[in-house]
Amino acid sequence: MSDPRPIGVFDSGVGGITVLKAIHDLLPNEDLVYLGDTARLPYGTKSADTVVRYATQAADALIARDIKLLVIACNTASAVGTPLLAEKFAPVPVIGVVEPGAEAAIAASQSGRIAIIATEGTVRGEAYPKAIHERAPNAQVTQASATVFVALAEEGWTSSAATSEAARTYLQPLFADDTRPDTLVLGCTHFPVLADAIRKELPQGVAVVDSATTTAQAVAQALGGIAASKDQKGAVRFLATDGAERFARVGRIFFGSEIDERAVEIIDL
Repeated sequence: MSDPRPIGVFDSGVGGITVLKAIHDLLPNEDLVYLGDTARLPYGTKSADTVVRYATQAADALIARDIKLLVIACNTASAVGTPLLAEKFAPVPVIGVVEPGAEAAIAASQSGRIAIIATEGTVRGEAYPKAIHERAPNAQVTQASATVFVALAEEGWTSSAATSEAARTYLQPLFADDTRPDTLVLGCTHFPVLADAIRKELPQGVAVVDSATTTAQAVAQALGGIAASKDQKGAVRFLATDGAERFARVGRIFFGSEIDERAVEIIDL
């Protein structure tokens, strides 16, 4: 049994396209619809109530397009909205980026010492430490805000001197002594495009957990009997709430191929 309906993915902007790409690479037969709420980004500076309201509106727009599974490709929205959206839109499965990343970090860590780099809002909300400690109460979790990585990623500066210097500045304090973590979680959907530069500044043997990849794996597991037919050639559609030109220009950095701005549908939430 197969289900040809699309998987819906939303984020506050373009960073979640790394999650979309990971899903598309892992599940090439699946149709995907991506919504970037570019008119109201970033979510990380908003109150929890506002984020839940925005996330619900974005999810409503995707549910109206008859999706079979919903992915919250935004760390802030995942942290505050996943249980609420899962309840509201049941039986449609709802997957956030935080829980798969936390589970993968626990599985990767041999010492139980895990570091998180994320945006200021995600660090402040302690979404990853909470998710990790729910599953591994004795884990030792450290965090650092690496907000500059967002701008570097959106500029496409994946291997610049500025990116290397930023990675060194952020990571050295986290891995400075013998009790350093053995696992690093990239806790922002922008960060996977900078993964090579980040790895170069890490001590040997540190595992890097990419929340985009782990979320894609969680989607694959959740599909079960509603996966698309192997004969289906997966298509990707893009929706945004503002700025088709910028969405396409910056989004291609995260998608790894061109996005035609004429094909970006602007919608109102």
